[in-house]
Amino acid sequence: MQQSLSLDTFSDLIGNLYQGPLETIPWATFLNQLNVHLESKYVTFILRPPSTHVDGLMVNTTGTSTEAVASYNTHFFTLDPFVGLPNRQVVTLAEFVSSDDWQKSEFYKNFLEAVDVFHILGADINTCDGAQCRIRISRGRDDKPFGDEEKTLLAHFIPHLERSIKVHMQLNRIEVERNLYAGAVNQMAVGTIILDEAGKVLQTNQVADRLIQEKDGIKLVNDGLQVGTDRDTQEFRRLVKQSLLSQKSSNPSMVEALRVQRPSGRADLGIIVRSVPLSEWSEGKQCPTVVIFISDPEQQSTAPQEIVRALFDFTPAETQLAMLLANGLTLDEASEELGISRNTARAHLRSTFSKTGVTRQTMLVRLILRSVATLG
Repeated sequence: MQQSLSLDTFSDLIGNLYQGPLETIPWATFLNQLNVHLESKYVTFILRPPSTHVDGLMVNTTGTSTEAVASYNTHFFTLDPFVGLPNRQVVTLAEFVSSDDWQKSEFYKNFLEAVDVFHILGADINTCDGAQCRIRISRGRDDKPFGDEEKTLLAHFIPHLERSIKVHMQLNRIEVERNLYAGAVNQMAVGTIILDEAGKVLQTNQVADRLIQEKDGIKLVNDGLQVGTDRDTQEFRRLVKQSLLSQKSSNPSMVEALRVQRPSGRADLGIIVRSVPLSEWSEGKQCPTVVIFISDPEQQSTAPQEIVRALFDFTPAETQLAMLLANGLTLDEASEELGISRNTARAHLRSTFSKTGVTRQTMLVRLILRSVATLG
């Protein structure tokens, strides 16, 4: 191992450690750097230990075979004796398992010997949030065993790695929540477009992407939005500018509405322009500043029929009829679509009234469209 790390090298390693949660493969850069400085064969960071119910989640340095990872996840993790280390304490395998027991172990003979892993240095990090992480560093049989120098070096990184794990967990929770809410908005067929402080598009959801691609009432030009007629666009830009000023002045979130004509003659789009309240420490030119919500009256309900059926205890035939009515068809059009007589359709409709407690077709449609079925 290199005898010592310069301040610049140590700073670079720490920087990449904290950059880790933002990498496509978390901590890949830091782990590969650490592998070089410790002159080891492999470094493995286990974010989630494998179990009989779920595969482990681990990051490995370059050169680790996918077959070895799969074998560990499916079988050999149950034989690994180098687990359950004292929390946050760097330990060598030689301190934990005797050399004789190690060489006789099935884990070594059937798994690690083939890839020439003999000496192991490691630490476990169990956070207050419930994370159970492990870092393992390995060398071959003919390599120098890990000693105090390597233990001390790794120990310097353990507190920083724990903090970085907590950052990763927080970012992951935020991303999961964002995806859940974004998915719900998509299911509700509401387009969302987020603008930065310059009025440029930062992010769009699937519904907004479809509307933009159609170029029928809204389109993207040089990262900015044009809507409807020239007059619509002027009014839209005025509302966006007003929302930007509202946010910068820390006024309560401003909401404005606009109806936009479509060149195709299809039903007008409905647009809501709303300023995004800044958090106390928000900074930077690419913070979300304005959000645009778009509704398309011609967008059909995508509520899954099986969910509508389960919610309201409809028969399959009643469900099909109710969904057609919810998507704007008249009773006559729905009966023709289903290939049934109008009297049969009316009988199905009366049955849905009885099951839902409504008395008019419009009330039934409203009930379905406002139900949680659209989130299914």
